[in-house]
Amino acid sequence: MDFPRLTQVEDYEPFIGPEAVDRLHQKAESLRHLHVANINSTYYGGGVAEMLSSLSLLMNTVGIKTGWRVIQGAPDFFSITKKMHNALQGGDINLTARKCQIYTDVIYENAVRNHLDNHNFVIIHDPQPLPLIHHYKKQGPWLWRCHLDLTAPHQKLWKFLRPTIEKYDAVILSLEEYRQNLRTPQVFFFPAIDPFTTKNREMSETEVEERLSHYEIPTDLPLVVQISRFDPWKDPEGVIWAFKLARKEVDATLVLLGNVATDDPEGAEVYQSLIAQREERIIILSRQDTALVNALQRRAAVVLQKSLREGFGLTVAEAMWKGAPVIGGKVGGIRHQIDDGINGFLVASVEEAAARIVQLLKDPDLRQTLGGKAREKVKQNFLLTRYLEQYLDLFNSFETIYRLRR
Repeated sequence: MDFPRLTQVEDYEPFIGPEAVDRLHQKAESLRHLHVANINSTYYGGGVAEMLSSLSLLMNTVGIKTGWRVIQGAPDFFSITKKMHNALQGGDINLTARKCQIYTDVIYENAVRNHLDNHNFVIIHDPQPLPLIHHYKKQGPWLWRCHLDLTAPHQKLWKFLRPTIEKYDAVILSLEEYRQNLRTPQVFFFPAIDPFTTKNREMSETEVEERLSHYEIPTDLPLVVQISRFDPWKDPEGVIWAFKLARKEVDATLVLLGNVATDDPEGAEVYQSLIAQREERIIILSRQDTALVNALQRRAAVVLQKSLREGFGLTVAEAMWKGAPVIGGKVGGIRHQIDDGINGFLVASVEEAAARIVQLLKDPDLRQTLGGKAREKVKQNFLLTRYLEQYLDLFNSFETIYRLRR
């Protein structure tokens, strides 16, 4: 039986060079005895699942046994954890004793189902599975990887979660500005993209046309595209308003493409709230089709990610990798990807977004210049091998500490 070929570190050599490939193998060499477990709350929908899918496989190819598990829960559990997600990014939450009880009870049930006692490293992603640490005798470091914007977390919720967070051996955040007052050491990893997935691989013009035609997306006018989960923080309403303002000066078609993750019960509600705004030149789709994402980002004249809060925003890096000019919200990790006016634009209002849409649609040379610089920024900073190397360095630092203790 033939099995698919997994992406290897060597496949990145055209982007990172042979020295970097050798360095990664050298760093992984002393870690090949490790057994690592990742736990999050969904297999698909959003950047966390996408990174885990690629990173867990890449770690295995360099010799580190790396698993990926997903916690289970009823809709009321994920409704609560979505509210927690929003509150950690500055939203409000009515944190009742009942909600806290449901949260901790469901995590205990997951602890019974999952056996994590014999792993060298356990990496818990985001708040949903956070309390798992209470239910195991650690055999090695436990790491909490938080992908959210922690600039201003809801204080009551933070007070509730902080004692659990401080049981971890390290906290990994996306940006230095998300640092919190914790006893636990904090390190900072930018997320990264895998250029070899269906979403990011090279596509021919024929393949692009086939995907767009399949979904009856017209290409007679320039495409303005936003691709993200249907989430209020992504501001899809603001994107539509900005497009309508821009359309007073330029003709174009807007495509809003999103999906609804299994751990995000708000997503379906947001999607339904947008349906009424559909029209011939405003196309709103909910699809799980990564080839369509790739095709839209490659064909788009303008890509938006007009977020109001954003831990990082991998859709920005994905579009930049394809040479698209991106207009992003001036928030969170988007500010570390887009250099305003150099490889894209940052905006803080609907009106600014509309003005930049008009500017880019009227100036194809500017689109090409920004797009070329955008791809180079991703190549230098946001490919998965860099993310892998940061994990290898962190694992090695813990291994050094443990060897010294022994």
